[in-house]
Amino acid sequence: MNVLGIYGSPRKGGNTDLLLDRVLDGAASAGGELSRIYVRDMVFSGCVECGGCDETGVCIVRDDMQEAYLKLVESRVIFLASPVFFLGPSSQTKAFIDRAQALWRRRMITKTASERKRRAGGAGYLVMAAATLGPEQFRGSELTVKYFFDALDMSYNGAAFFKAEQKGSILESPEELDRAYEFGKSAVAALTAEEGG
Repeated sequence: MNVLGIYGSPRKGGNTDLLLDRVLDGAASAGGELSRIYVRDMVFSGCVECGGCDETGVCIVRDDMQEAYLKLVESRVIFLASPVFFLGPSSQTKAFIDRAQALWRRRMITKTASERKRRAGGAGYLVMAAATLGPEQFRGSELTVKYFFDALDMSYNGAAFFKAEQKGSILESPEELDRAYEFGKSAVAALTAEEGG
C-alpha cells in the first residue's frame, strides 16, 4: 500500500518533522510503502486561478507540483503534517493544498455525483504540532485539510494533535512519539483491513 507523508513545516528537523517521521515508521510497520514530500524544498507557486485545468483536470503550471501530483494520485494513505500558524497550516502547506484545484477539477470531470460520494481514493490524515492545545487551535486546519482530501477523492479519517513549543521538544515526550507511531500504524492497518488485504 502506497503511503505518502507530506512535510509541511518550513523548519527542517522541528517537531512536525519528528512527529511525521514516527507516524511513517508506524505506517511502514503495518506494511506501508513510503514516499515523502518536503514542501519547503519544492519550487512552486500557489494556484494562480488561471482556469487552465477547468476542462482537463490537469494543471498547466510547470513546476515541482507536477511530480507531487503523481505521488498524490498514487497514494492510498496520506499523512499531511504542519505546525499551526495563526490557527491554520503553514503558508507553504496552504499553497500546496491550493494547487490541488487541478485534482478537484479532474474529480468533477471524471466522476458522477454518486461516484464522488464514495471517495474511493483512500484515506487522509492530519498531523499537527502547536504550542498549546486549545479547543480552537486546530479547527481551521481541519476544515481546510478535509476539503483537500476530498479533492483527492479521499476520505478524511482523522487527526493527531501534539503540544510542542520549542524546536525538538517533542523528543522529551516519548509517550507522544509512541502515540504518533501507533497513529501511523493503525491508519494503514485499518485501510488494509477495509480493502481485504
